[in-house]
Amino acid sequence: MLGCVIHGAGDLRVEDLPVPAPGTGEALIAVRYGGVCGSDLHYWRHGGVGDFRLREPMVLGHEVVGTVVSYGAGAAGPLPGTAVAVHPATPCGACPECLGGRRNICRDTRYLGSAARIPHVQGGFAAHIAVPAEQLRPLPPGLDLRRAALAEPLSVALHAVRRAGDVAGKHVLVTGTGPIGCLVVAAARAAGAAHVTVTDLLPTALAYARTAGADTVVRADDPADPGWPAEADVAIEASGVAAGLDTCLRLVRRGGVVVQLGMLPPGQTPFAGNLVVSREIELRGAFRFDAEFDDALALLAAERSFDGLISAVVPMREAESAFGLAADRGRSCKVLLDFAD
Repeated sequence: MLGCVIHGAGDLRVEDLPVPAPGTGEALIAVRYGGVCGSDLHYWRHGGVGDFRLREPMVLGHEVVGTVVSYGAGAAGPLPGTAVAVHPATPCGACPECLGGRRNICRDTRYLGSAARIPHVQGGFAAHIAVPAEQLRPLPPGLDLRRAALAEPLSVALHAVRRAGDVAGKHVLVTGTGPIGCLVVAAARAAGAAHVTVTDLLPTALAYARTAGADTVVRADDPADPGWPAEADVAIEASGVAAGLDTCLRLVRRGGVVVQLGMLPPGQTPFAGNLVVSREIELRGAFRFDAEFDDALALLAAERSFDGLISAVVPMREAESAFGLAADRGRSCKVLLDFAD
């Protein structure tokens, strides 16, 4: 079978890999679609994401959907042939975070396609993968595999919005309208936000944010843009750059909440800390997700407008061109790899 393996910065290869045999408690999945995530692009461009650096070859990908093929010993789940989404995380279940109900920040988790630990956790960009059976989620009625491939990034967005608290009736500012930022817009609207303003540098990205439900779009490099809010109740930083965090801190109201969702560059990042003090701004992090995965699938089944955020579906044999397209935010939003023969 074929898989997409990253060997280092700029070194992405489509390689012939052995078909895995499902082990005890595992299911074998025939992957159909895999979404190219910003973290996949970071591994491809820079050899790492945040503080996680590549130290060995790794199959990329954690946004995957497909069909059940078979099970290993002691495993059970949806019948073979069932369309499923794969929750990419396997928390340890024993650390203080897991026991405290915050499995998304488990200190010993395994996450598909992640270099956070050695050996790296191999990802889902392969024709077949073996994963713990408990990570499978059958698709709800009305949800096809193509749209279901958005479940993982939508879960990230849902978690970020929940980290902000109750946003019903509030003005939400989102900085950065890549795929995650656009899905944050959709998640905020689903949570009852009264108005969503987004900022970005690229007209194409802002157009996708409109598709996701943004009320106001603002060019981040135009201080005279009339769309800039006087203040927002909640700000969610989804660009992963210091300038985006600065915008959030300066435009959120006194006593408001800023959620840092975008992964900032490794090392130290300066920020307007005095504003956090003098305005009593609550600065919160948002990392991955947990139970939001099931909520994401339900929301995707109920709302077809998410299809508009999928800008291209590329055969996996052309993975490098797919990554190039996904990295060009002037031409794309969410790019999917198609693993069909």
